[in-house]
Amino acid sequence: MRNIQPQSFDFKSINGISTEQLDEHYKLYKGYVNKLNEIWNIPYIPDNYTDNNATYSKMRSLKLGETYALDGVKLHQLYFRNMTGGNNTPSGPVFNSILSQFSSYDNFISYITNVGLSMRGWAVLSIDSIDNNFHIIGSDLHDTGAVWLSYPILVMDLYEHAYFMDFGTDKGKYISTFIKNINWNILNNRFRNYIRSMQNADMKRINHYPFEFRNLSFI
Repeated sequence: MRNIQPQSFDFKSINGISTEQLDEHYKLYKGYVNKLNEIWNIPYIPDNYTDNNATYSKMRSLKLGETYALDGVKLHQLYFRNMTGGNNTPSGPVFNSILSQFSSYDNFISYITNVGLSMRGWAVLSIDSIDNNFHIIGSDLHDTGAVWLSYPILVMDLYEHAYFMDFGTDKGKYISTFIKNINWNILNNRFRNYIRSMQNADMKRINHYPFEFRNLSFI
């Protein structure tokens, strides 16, 4: 099996978080990539999995490790990507939809900040395929609290390793700093990708979207 490679990110574009903090965090992400490659290159030999049990077994440990590493890779890539590259002014269809659904930008910031303060792992602004609305999902672990078929738009890492070197226990200051570094071009591109995927799946569903984007150029 071909190994995946860690992605690179423009950490120099981030303001308010030190290079040392970001480099140490990146090492952790690379560790998930390496561990996932290791897991995915384990050959399946039936004789090695004769004790399968839902309390403890080799297969259970392997599969739990796989989802934890895989989600760790994906979430970190989404997180690093949506906080690098500049373009920090709220704008575009994601911003317009936030204003529509959350009444105001300040209300949205208050909501996602309080979710972040309440979670040990992640806060994710996602658009869910079941109702095509934004939801702010809280998760304590990479593979706990994840929602199937919910498309991530904005991902914020809330593990202590993401901020403790710079902010200590001041998690609120870290969240505020993260928000100032959001790359809105990335968010809007993810939003457009979601719309395109839904169009490809079912063109008729576009008429039921609650957001004001049906006349936008990317439709």
